[in-house]
Amino acid sequence: MFSLDRNSTVSLSNQIEARLRALVEERTLPPGSKLMSIRQLATQLAVSTNTVVVAYDRLVAAGVITSHGTAGFFVCASGNESAKTLPDELALEAGEEQEPVWLAQQSNDQRAGVLLASSGALPPSWLQDAVPAAAVQRALAGSNAGMASRCPPQGLPELREHIAMLMRGIGIHTDAQHVLTTLGGTQAIDLICRSFLQPGDTVLVEDPGFFLMFGRLRLEGVRLLPIRRRPDGLDLDELEAACREHRPRLLFVQTALHNPTGWSSSAANLHKVLMLAKQYGVLIAEDDVHGHFYAGHTPRLASLSGLDGVIYCSSFCKALSPALRMGYIAAAPALLKVLMRMKIYTIMTTPALNEYVMLEVLKAGNLRKHLDRLQRKIMVARNASAKQLSEAGILFEQMGDAGLFLWGSVPEGVDVELLVQDAYRNKILLMRGAVFSASDQPDRHIRFNVAFSQHPRLSQYLRERLDAVVSVRDRLARVGLT
Repeated sequence: MFSLDRNSTVSLSNQIEARLRALVEERTLPPGSKLMSIRQLATQLAVSTNTVVVAYDRLVAAGVITSHGTAGFFVCASGNESAKTLPDELALEAGEEQEPVWLAQQSNDQRAGVLLASSGALPPSWLQDAVPAAAVQRALAGSNAGMASRCPPQGLPELREHIAMLMRGIGIHTDAQHVLTTLGGTQAIDLICRSFLQPGDTVLVEDPGFFLMFGRLRLEGVRLLPIRRRPDGLDLDELEAACREHRPRLLFVQTALHNPTGWSSSAANLHKVLMLAKQYGVLIAEDDVHGHFYAGHTPRLASLSGLDGVIYCSSFCKALSPALRMGYIAAAPALLKVLMRMKIYTIMTTPALNEYVMLEVLKAGNLRKHLDRLQRKIMVARNASAKQLSEAGILFEQMGDAGLFLWGSVPEGVDVELLVQDAYRNKILLMRGAVFSASDQPDRHIRFNVAFSQHPRLSQYLRERLDAVVSVRDRLARVGLT
């Protein structure tokens, strides 16, 4: 198909990507044509399969090719097929540009050609084979009434037992009685808000923290009190002062692979958080939706507390399947009863088909292998993204050791607000640090999704923009104007 220059300073994966992109653009590979498999192309070019994987993932992220699961990779269709979709300028926007809801919509709309460099999700190609079609067929065959099946509001008992087994595997000793299924992690947060908060309550949140949760909490009419998030966990002095002065009702916290920083809390920090929460009567909601990306063990509040005063929630959406929208909550019976009543009031129950499919996936025993593969791919992407972004001028004061996110800052003098707006005009979605703050204070950070941020298009864009600002600043400094 083509040859590679092994003496070039351009990496082999970048060369493969460029050659394939050129073949598509000149229509040597027309829309709909099938590419060689990863193994076939790696053999032909005498490179590792991972080198081809990186190139294919970048082309998928750029909308040049698409993955059809076990059928292989194909050049994206164009022309008449794309004309059937609603033009971007006519699409309904849920919010104003760069607002949290707008940003979440962009990540899920997945508009053609937009590099989702700050997205909170994995590329579809990384999850394409996680839930095989055979699991759906087995789920329908195994359900008690096929498509007429109903699901108990707490969730299928056998599925809840498998979830409890997963939790016991990370040190949270619980059983099926303490588990409630949900429509992903977002509904878990919604149920907690509806069940335990009243207008006027004070709620403690991490700063930075999960940006969509801030807006959701404000819908309840509560007062948000940000607590600084450090690499080892919450700022304990701020937490204690807030508990003493404001008597908060609830604390929302991500202890493992925190969003957006990627940091994980230390055991010592979590022990102190539990002590303060118990002393001041604060209910803790521990959000662990990124925990599946952590290789090995890291402490959780739910494991240290035995679910005493802690509501634990997680999800399979990010690591396994966004299409199934399956999440779960674990809590003490008195709390879980309140949550299940609210689930019945709001949605009655989760779809039986989703639960039967998830049950088949967990019964097959392939989840661990899938997560191991994901963790390896994410680590490769982290290393590549960190290197390229650093060379482009992004600063990393404290990197997390795993997970989907890098929390980097632009050099002093760069207007991050203008940068993210300009990036979007160039079809690159970036999320500024202020979005992740409950107080919306100015912040020079950007959240980077490592799966997409390894794309050379991003580092090239940032290098050009940041170099231009630094050059101007240096010239002004030389003439004494700064």
